[in-house]
Amino acid sequence: MNLAGMHQSEFAQAAPVTERHSHGRWEPYVDNGGTSVAIAGADYVIVASDTRQSNGYNINSRYDPKAYKLSNNVVLATSGYAADAKRLVEVLEQNSQMYYHKHEKAMSTKATAQMLSNTLYGKRFFPYYVFPILAGLDVDGKGAVYCYDPVGSSERVVYRAVGSAAALVQPFFDSVVGFKNRRDADTSRLLDREQALKIVIDAFTGATERDIHTGDWLDIYIVDRNGVHYQKRELKHD
Repeated sequence: MNLAGMHQSEFAQAAPVTERHSHGRWEPYVDNGGTSVAIAGADYVIVASDTRQSNGYNINSRYDPKAYKLSNNVVLATSGYAADAKRLVEVLEQNSQMYYHKHEKAMSTKATAQMLSNTLYGKRFFPYYVFPILAGLDVDGKGAVYCYDPVGSSERVVYRAVGSAAALVQPFFDSVVGFKNRRDADTSRLLDREQALKIVIDAFTGATERDIHTGDWLDIYIVDRNGVHYQKRELKHD
């Protein structure tokens, strides 16, 4: 075929027509940023989360809590997709209420931790995009912190940081809470409540300077033998 001698209209008829379709891609998960931490002590546990909810460079809300009181001895903190976190809390609260009405007593921290693991594992084929921390007192009155991945694998630890500033806060905790890589340090020593609270506040103060997804307000829950105590502090708003 002599293409050079063809008229433009003839070439248009001879050339194959290719249709282009534009399809929007559905993304089921969004990381809404924010940071949650927990530190366990001999007779207490501290859980703290900032309240900023963001999407990229946009702030959706300056007060969207990530920490929730599940009972008088258990607190849950989350990070990841805010909508999944809220749904997970609803499921846990419903199951806790069912347990209470069936057994006429509140779930223990260990039982709640196992329920959370089972709930996450049950959604493993379309998991909740959350990285929870569950904290409370164990049967001996000692602080207990459980951390999870989105499909329910869990570990009991002394301290943990999750979320957008975890890469900043966790090494800080390793040094001042876990006393790791420090000469002549007693790595089994637990901090008293005042020390741990100051470290938590310092951690978030530093995190807001480096992480744009963490800020606005800080929700702090302290669990001891007298129940759950709440306090709120202001963080950077920019």
